[in-house]
Amino acid sequence: PYNCVKVKRAIGYPICYNVFDKKHIERVHLMTQIHFTLDKTELQALISNSGANEASQLILTKLFNVLMERQRDEYCNVTPYQRDDHRISQRNGYYERDLTTRIGTINLRVPRTRDGQFSTDIFERYQRNEKALVTTMLEMYVSGISTRKVGQVVETLCGKHVSKSYVSSITKLLDEEVTRFKERRIDKDIPYLMTDVLYIKVRENRRVMSKACHIAIGVDSKGFKTILGFMISDSESEDSWHTFYQSMINRGLGNVEMVISDAHQGQVKAIQKSFTESVWQRCQVHFMRNVMDKLPRKNTQEIRDEIKNLFRITDIDAARLYKTKLIDQHSEKYKKMCACLDEGFEDAFQYTASASTQYNRLKSTNLLERLNQEIRRREKVIRIFPNVESADRLIGTMLIDIDEEWSTSTRRYINYTHSDA
Repeated sequence: PYNCVKVKRAIGYPICYNVFDKKHIERVHLMTQIHFTLDKTELQALISNSGANEASQLILTKLFNVLMERQRDEYCNVTPYQRDDHRISQRNGYYERDLTTRIGTINLRVPRTRDGQFSTDIFERYQRNEKALVTTMLEMYVSGISTRKVGQVVETLCGKHVSKSYVSSITKLLDEEVTRFKERRIDKDIPYLMTDVLYIKVRENRRVMSKACHIAIGVDSKGFKTILGFMISDSESEDSWHTFYQSMINRGLGNVEMVISDAHQGQVKAIQKSFTESVWQRCQVHFMRNVMDKLPRKNTQEIRDEIKNLFRITDIDAARLYKTKLIDQHSEKYKKMCACLDEGFEDAFQYTASASTQYNRLKSTNLLERLNQEIRRREKVIRIFPNVESADRLIGTMLIDIDEEWSTSTRRYINYTHSDA
């Protein structure tokens, strides 16, 4: 015989009273009134006629079915075929329901009553398991595992088939959280703003199209980094950047002292329109790459080293002298390189002009580049998004996770030393 306590332990019911709320206590009290036994011969037959894992499932199915039957008896206040004036309701057959447990999916016969009020509490604990399973699937998806592989992993671990379309439908649960993240108020002072774009591939009208994902990172007044927002558009243009910047301004972004970005023409014009009182710092990494591209590939290592030395200088006057000397020495041989360097030099060294911006980490968008690499690492598994919504969902969720990690860190991105900090 299997007594009540053993059954409760098998299915995870609480035994102690003092650690649960009133609802739990009443449920435990109810369970202590239910006594039943299982035929030993019947159990031995279940075991002998099945494999080890199948036997466990059959035994657990039997336990659950008998337990629910006894719960219905107690609800009706009578035993089967008993005539009593204290009867509350009548039995009304069964319906089948699958339940996913740690040993696999089992099929149960759930009792019903005529009044439709009876409800077994067996499923309450396993509803938490279902929620945990959904959460696990979402975490795998956000981590960069494809929907097809998520289904395969769940089937291997739980014995439950999950189609890739089901996983895709589950991921829509993330939409509300992503929308809240995109529309949240910016309630911090953000003196430094970094922006860049990441190109992704999306299916649209049966064609694979390239889309631009605009991303913005801010460094707040205490030196901590935060993700301010993102937006997916058809292309990178002045209008798309202006829309993106205006959306952040509408959410509370203001008093930006410096904006760091590359020299995309539309982006620069949008910065000038949206942040009229801010300084634009051209990303030195992108600029140095542009300068280097004007040089021949062979026999230019010496001039390349000199250019790198120029970008290591943090004093604006010293940098100007070195730049002038470099151009004077090489203007005849490398005219295009010198013209490019001279044209973009001042924009690339704006961060050195003031004590409040003279920090090496403000001279480039390297922070954004590392963030883009992390997104690209996870996006590489998908390769082509089925639609814009799925791209918005995955990228948004990844950015939420990264931003939460940054917000809980005690490490500052910039340790301010200027007097106004």
